[in-house]
Amino acid sequence: MLKQTVQRLEGCISASRRSGDVHMQWQSRLFGSWVKNICSTTHSVNRTTWYSVPKERVECVVIGAGVVGIAIARALALKGREVLVVESAPTFGTGTSSRNSEVIHAGIYYPRNSFKAVFCIRGREMLYEYCSKHDIPHKQIGKLIVATRTSEIPKLNEILNCGIQNGVDGLKMVDGVEAMKMEPELQCVKAILSPLTGIVDSHSLMLSLVGEAENHGTTFTYNSTIIGGHLEGNEICLHVTETEQLKEWKGTSILHPELLLIPKLVMNSAGLSAPALAKRFTGLKSEVVPCAYFARGCYFALSYAKASPFSRLIYPIPEDGGIGVHVTLDLNGQVKFGPNVEWIDTVDDISSFQNKLDYSVNANLAERFYPEVRKYYPNLKEGSLEPGYSGIRPKLSGPSQKPVDFVIQGEDIHGVPGLVNLFGIESPGLTSSMAIAEFISTRLLG
Repeated sequence: MLKQTVQRLEGCISASRRSGDVHMQWQSRLFGSWVKNICSTTHSVNRTTWYSVPKERVECVVIGAGVVGIAIARALALKGREVLVVESAPTFGTGTSSRNSEVIHAGIYYPRNSFKAVFCIRGREMLYEYCSKHDIPHKQIGKLIVATRTSEIPKLNEILNCGIQNGVDGLKMVDGVEAMKMEPELQCVKAILSPLTGIVDSHSLMLSLVGEAENHGTTFTYNSTIIGGHLEGNEICLHVTETEQLKEWKGTSILHPELLLIPKLVMNSAGLSAPALAKRFTGLKSEVVPCAYFARGCYFALSYAKASPFSRLIYPIPEDGGIGVHVTLDLNGQVKFGPNVEWIDTVDDISSFQNKLDYSVNANLAERFYPEVRKYYPNLKEGSLEPGYSGIRPKLSGPSQKPVDFVIQGEDIHGVPGLVNLFGIESPGLTSSMAIAEFISTRLLG
């Protein structure tokens, strides 16, 4: 049982307070003396069975400590389940969850009754309530979706109708004059006002969710990577190793686990690596795992500005693969423009497991940002954009393909009892996180 595992972990794993050297403590406490024997033979012995690998039975395992994984762990813990969260990074929220616009979306763009629409709207309500209750920094500042040319007005009408069909309250079409009175630095011919859109401090949110999950018995283990799994009867066995061990792997040998976890419930909430990990579950039908696409989005910060030129978020008409290079404000008043869309050709499994991806921002990209931003912010001064940061979106559709909904797979789809796969949880994943957790915990536990 997880209680026994927790006893071994006691004093060495803490979600938000300890991250350095966790892997050494995890190895000695969780594996005990078993690992000393295994580590000396892992790379030299060609095993044909899993019998020599130590096993631990646990109730619930959540793979990935991004905002969705954390929210799921909290929801399961609140229902009395014993939960172990396994994260390959040194701490929580180092991937997509900390590399986004930190926007609380209203739920406007997504097809009616899609997971994205339903979870975004429910998640937004839950998020505002949670942030208010737990003093998480956030602000409902609103947003304008703008048409800068008359040719874009039909698309703007489509977006408005979609939002209304989704049940988003307060949406209003305004003409260009009214929009520019609201935002004097703005240039547009028409706009949709979305008063329910906001911003949130995503790190503070995740820190609060982690603390609450821990307070209800959840254990977080970092620097620990699930590299695959296999089925034994109706049970799934997860293959676990220290992240440190993967640094030496050259891709030419078999990856051997140092521990097998045998849970009753598994949440594959590994974000960018969720599809690659699912394909490493021996016994899971490969055809149920969708193709993964990766899209990097870069942000540039506005420099040399004494005050923000905008009081609301400003969004252009959506583009292929994203919702356009928009204006994002953070809670400190910093103005950011982004993200763009840069399709990444290939990402190998281990790089995705370890989040060893290229997050650099090429300063020369600014030359592409200036004309895009000046469509709605013509007074943007030359030389005022500085490289900020980038994020990578786990997408299920590629260039020129129609956007794909979130995919949440249970046993009815893949046939593996207790396994839930979450694929393509890109935007509005942050906004939807608590609603996704509610859906999964209710579906599984009632």
